[in-house]
Formats: sequence, C-alpha cells, structure tokens
Amino acid sequence: MMQRPYLKFVILFFLFYSCFYVATAQDKYLNNIQETQELSKNIATLFKENQVSTAFGRLTPYWPMPQNELNAIEEKTIKYLNVLENRFGAAIGADKIKNETISNIALRETYLVRYSKSAIRLKFTYYKNDYGWIVNAFKWDDAFDEEFE
Repeated sequence: MMQRPYLKFVILFFLFYSCFYVATAQDKYLNNIQETQELSKNIATLFKENQVSTAFGRLTPYWPMPQNELNAIEEKTIKYLNVLENRFGAAIGADKIKNETISNIALRETYLVRYSKSAIRLKFTYYKNDYGWIVNAFKWDDAFDEEFE
C-alpha cells in the first residue's frame, strides 16, 4: 500500500488532541443512542459534502475539548480533505459500516466516506455519563482496510 505520510500526521494529531478534556466547548448532551446515530450520520454527510466547518459546529456542543484545540483540528481537516479530494476524486457517498457498544456506557460508530478512487473512515466514540451521551472522540483516516480485520 502506498505510504501517505500526511495522513499519518493527521491521525496522530487527532489521537493526541482527543485525549484532552479541560476547559471544553461541550455544553450539551445527547439524550439517547438514536440521537448519537443521527449526529454521526449528519457529520458523515457533511464530510461527504466537504462542509467541515458545519460538521465541527455540530460536534462541538457535545465534545468536551477546548475550543482552541477544536479550531486547530478543524483547520487541519479542511486542508487535508481538500488534498484528498484532489487525489481521490469527488466524494460519492457516506455509508455506515459498523456499530459497536460497551454495555450501556459507550458506543462507537464507523462510517466510510467514499471517493471516486478511495475512501476515508470516520470513527465516532460516544460516552454516557450521568447527564447523557457526549462525544468522547472523533477521528478520520484513510485506514479503512483495517475494517477487514
């Protein structure tokens, strides 16, 4: 498989920043699993349409991460999705491929945003606390071949 060093940087960047939960922008909670699924589907559709700013705007109220870090992730995502579109062609679809749960406390949904020549994977992880469901982590990468494992 062809090496994509810029995507490895993005993956590491997302993993690093998804671990911090201080002074966050999060101020809302999702009430149930149906709402988490609707949010994930909406974000995947917005990624397909290359509307990254709108997607991050919808995630932010539920994601306990500092606003300045969210802004930095958003800027990098916009930059790299434009590169991906030039390399992989136009986006042609967004499909849910996996739904995983840990009891009634955590949920991970995986989507593929398909392009003419390849795809990217979006992973949404939600956590249920005493108030409702929040976005625990969100990341995207081009490692959808790992879904075959």
